[in-house]
Amino acid sequence: MASASLLLPFGSSFAKRLSASHQTVRKISIEGVMIQCSSSKSRLQAAKTVDHLKEWDFVKRRDIIGLFFGLSSLLMGSSSAKAAGLPPEQKPRLCDDDCEKELENVPMVTTESGLQYKEIKVGGGPSPPVGFQVAANYVAMVPSGQIFDSSLEKGLPYIFRVGSGQVIKGLDEGILSMKVGGKRRLYIPGPLAFPKGLTSAPGRPRVAANSPVVFDVSLEYIPGLEDDEE
Repeated sequence: MASASLLLPFGSSFAKRLSASHQTVRKISIEGVMIQCSSSKSRLQAAKTVDHLKEWDFVKRRDIIGLFFGLSSLLMGSSSAKAAGLPPEQKPRLCDDDCEKELENVPMVTTESGLQYKEIKVGGGPSPPVGFQVAANYVAMVPSGQIFDSSLEKGLPYIFRVGSGQVIKGLDEGILSMKVGGKRRLYIPGPLAFPKGLTSAPGRPRVAANSPVVFDVSLEYIPGLEDDEE
């Protein structure tokens, strides 16, 4: 509706000016016919006058149309720029404010690869064998806490074969030592994260190549293992 209301003033005023221009051209054309009886020189001048007015009318319409499209592009570009610059909205997380406070007192574990993690919740189920499918929820962040990807926003856990290179190395390693039902915060160093980085998107921060990232992960279930146990 907003776009339609913006068009109306341009359309109505343009139609009035265009109608007035045509009336002027018709009057001059009539005068040109009257002058035709006087002399060939007068006929030529009248014809040139009509041609100039028609050309001026075309230029005027072209400028109005160009102005309209220019304003439309400007407004659309401005809206996109504002959307990209808005602060990130409140997104679903695996670790809320209370969890963040408790996590400050949780000891950090560092592995040989340089991966670090803190246990948010220790699971009570089995750990996934290499090559098995796992279903996990995750919230991926840059170190400042801005989210750049999340399975929670998609509404479904992410299913992949753990330890087979289908995800970044730090996520593979971090999940392999988790138990079903557990939650963990992974501090993934650059070499175990995104070698080529990730480009930014509206409301999403850019991830530089080989930069550290943080993943909150919950291991929901292991489909293949549960089927074998049954």
